[in-house]
Amino acid sequence: MEHLNRRAFALLTAGMVASPGLAGALPSFLAAAIDSPMRSARNVARDRYRHPLETLRFFGLRPTQTVVEIEPGGGYWTEILAPYLKPAGRYIAALPPPSAGGEAARGWAAFLAKMNAAPEFFAGVMVTGLGAGPMAPAGGADLVLSFRNLHDWMADGTAAQKLGLIRATLKPGGVFGIEDHRGRPDRPQDPRAGSGYVRQDYATRLITAAGFRLVGSAAVGDNPRDTKDYPKGVWTLPPTLAMGATDRAKYLAIGESDRWTMKFVRV
Repeated sequence: MEHLNRRAFALLTAGMVASPGLAGALPSFLAAAIDSPMRSARNVARDRYRHPLETLRFFGLRPTQTVVEIEPGGGYWTEILAPYLKPAGRYIAALPPPSAGGEAARGWAAFLAKMNAAPEFFAGVMVTGLGAGPMAPAGGADLVLSFRNLHDWMADGTAAQKLGLIRATLKPGGVFGIEDHRGRPDRPQDPRAGSGYVRQDYATRLITAAGFRLVGSAAVGDNPRDTKDYPKGVWTLPPTLAMGATDRAKYLAIGESDRWTMKFVRV
């Protein structure tokens, strides 16, 4: 696809308005959002592992939806979703509240700084706290997305709470799209996911117990090179490379983790 320059891409998104005709045409705009030069080079380099087009299509993303992303971190998905949804939908980022202090406060400030640095793309983004209540008007979200968060929630004992908040945020029949590092099925699951890996069957049981129904899984994140037996767990692999220079070439050759990708609906 021919690259759009920064100004042209901004004008394209700014000029779109919600209409039935636009809603039918916008799915092809997702590829343009992924190809946009406004995305950081660091994030673009990860596309070969994260497969944004295939992943978002699997989750059923549409341009008129209200979409909540849980803990967007450095904004990999924000750079795609916010411009795509800006004309006719709504993007909401749910972050740990800054009142928690420390890393949460720094993450909140960094995310807001990223949004404020490019208002032509991120104007209209809503940032909300991931706390005690729904992350959008109760029952108002069409799609909630979580990328590699479940293992953290298991580690801090908040998985059931977070899944309950996600259910409260979604419309009845709304979609919960989730991805995480796939644990080995031949090993018992650590309830605290100390290695960062979560068995797919274990995750499915957790999520269905919270009031969801599994409707599909995708192989988009499969990586058979990932043996899942590293000195520092999944963080041994890129992008973290927790071992530093030790066996760096080996871990780069493996690439990012083997990941399951599943789609649930609220029941």
